[in-house]
Amino acid sequence: MSALLDVQNLTVAFRGQSVVRDVSFAVQPGQTVALVGESGSGKSVTALSCLRLLGPGGANPAGSITLDGVEVLQATPAELQRLRGGTAGMVFQEPMTSLNPLHSIGRQVGEAVQLHQKLRGTALRARVIALLERAGLPDPAKRLDAFPHQLSGGQRQRVMIAAALANDPKLLIADEPTTALDVTIQAQILELLDQLKRQLNMAMLLITHDLSIVRRHADHVVVMRHGTVVEQGPAAEILGNPQHEYTKMLLATEPRGRPEPVPPDAPVVLEAEQIKVHFPIRRGLFRRQVGEVRAVDGVSLDLREGETLGLVGESGSGKTTLGLSLLQLERCEGLVRFEGQPIQGLSRTALRPLRSRMQVVFQDPYGSLSPRMSVAEIVGEGLAVHAAELTRAQRDAKVRAALEEVGLDPATAERYPHEFSGGQRQRVAIARALVLNPRLLVLDEPTSALDVSVQAQVVELLRGLQARHRLAYLFISHDLRVVRAMAHRIMVLKGGKVVESGDAETVLRAPREAYTQALMRAAFDA
Repeated sequence: MSALLDVQNLTVAFRGQSVVRDVSFAVQPGQTVALVGESGSGKSVTALSCLRLLGPGGANPAGSITLDGVEVLQATPAELQRLRGGTAGMVFQEPMTSLNPLHSIGRQVGEAVQLHQKLRGTALRARVIALLERAGLPDPAKRLDAFPHQLSGGQRQRVMIAAALANDPKLLIADEPTTALDVTIQAQILELLDQLKRQLNMAMLLITHDLSIVRRHADHVVVMRHGTVVEQGPAAEILGNPQHEYTKMLLATEPRGRPEPVPPDAPVVLEAEQIKVHFPIRRGLFRRQVGEVRAVDGVSLDLREGETLGLVGESGSGKTTLGLSLLQLERCEGLVRFEGQPIQGLSRTALRPLRSRMQVVFQDPYGSLSPRMSVAEIVGEGLAVHAAELTRAQRDAKVRAALEEVGLDPATAERYPHEFSGGQRQRVAIARALVLNPRLLVLDEPTSALDVSVQAQVVELLRGLQARHRLAYLFISHDLRVVRAMAHRIMVLKGGKVVESGDAETVLRAPREAYTQALMRAAFDA
C-alpha cells in the first residue's frame, strides 16, 4: 500500500538557520501517526511544511513531501488549494487565535465548504449545521451567528474540527488539539477524532507532547528532538521498549512523587466561609438584570502553612473565580480570613500591606509578563512597591537571589520575556511572587501547556520552595497528574459548588461522586 503522506529528508530553515533536518516518515491511509517531542523539537514546523503553510520566512532547501500523489514542495497554487482543506484538513493548537474574532463561526466553517464544494444559500447553511453537529457542538443551528469569544475552549475546538473536516479529507493534521483543555473535554475531543477517523476512513498526523494521548490513540510514533528524528516505530514498541535515551527520558518525566507532610500544628493561613460570586445577566435597551451566573456558590475552605489544596474541575466550574475572590481581586460575598484577619470587603488601601504576603502565579506567563520590561524589572517591581525602603543595590540582590532560587541564571536578568522558553517564563513568574516572601501562593494552571518534562521540573521546583519556606498553595489545575504530585488535599468544583473534597490520595483512589469518577477516568484510564 502506498503512503498517503510520505516525507523524505525534509529540511526547513528560517533565516538560514536549520530548525528541521533530514526528517523522514510516512502516514498510511487510515493510520494515526504521532509526532512527539518537547517544544522546539520541530513538530509543528514539520506538520505545517506538509501543506506549505510556513509562509515566506520558511525555506525548504532539500527534501520531498508527497501528499496523495502530489509533490507538495513543487505544487502549483491550484494544486495547493485542492490539497489544503480538500485532501488534508488541519486543526491548530489554539482555536481562539486560529479563528477570526470578527467572523461568526457559521461563516468560518462555511468558507471551507464554499471554496471546495461551491455551495450557497440554504444548501450551504444545511451543510454547515451538519458539520457542526457531526463535530459535537450543541444546538448548532442556534450558534451559527455566535462569535468565537462566546464559546468555551472545547466548543471552539469543535468548530475548528468542523472546518477541518468540511470536505471529508483523507488526512487530518491535528497540532496539539487538546492543549490546555480540561481532562473530560480532552477525552471527548479525542474520542470524537477517533470516531470521525473511523467513519471517514481518514488518516491522522497527531502532534502532541502528551504521551498518555499517544499511548491511547497512535498507531505509529515519530520522536523528534532539536529538529531531527531520534526514534520511530509502532506505538506499542516505542512506548513499551524505547531505545533512545531521549525517548526514555520523555517516558520517565511525568510529574511524580508527593509533597512533604504538613505538621499537625501548622497554623491556618487562609480561611473562607460561604464564598459567593454571582455575575448579573443583563439584557435589553436599559440593561435590566434578567438573571445571574453563580460562578461560585457557597464554597468554604481552609489552608494551612506548608499545605497544598488542589482545586480541580472543568472550565466554568469556578476555580479561577474562587482563587481571585480569595485574594480579593474579585468581589465576593462571605467571609475571608488571611492570617486570622478578616479581609473580605477591605478597601484597596487597607489591602495593600497584605498584598506582599498573598501572591498569584497566572496560567500564561507570556501574557502576564510585560514584554517591555526586563526580567530584573519584572521581578523587582513588587519590591519597589512593598519594600520602598530598600536601596537599589539591596533590591538587585534580592532579585538575583529570587532568580537563583527558581533555577535561573541571574546573568539573564537583563533579558526580556520573549527570549525565554515557556518553562523559563513560568520560573520568572514564580520568582516575581517569591521575592516578596509571601505566605500564600495562588497557582492558576501553572503547568498548563508546558511539555511534560518541563511540568515535572516546575512541580519539583514548587515542592522544594514549599518545603523551604512553608508556603501555603492554592493549586488550580485541570491536570490531575500534576495535582496528584502536588496536593495534600483536593477540592472538586462543579458549577460553582463543591461536589467532593478530602485527602488527595483518598479522592484520587476512591472518588465517591460520579462527576469526580468521570474526571479520574478521563485523566488516568488507559
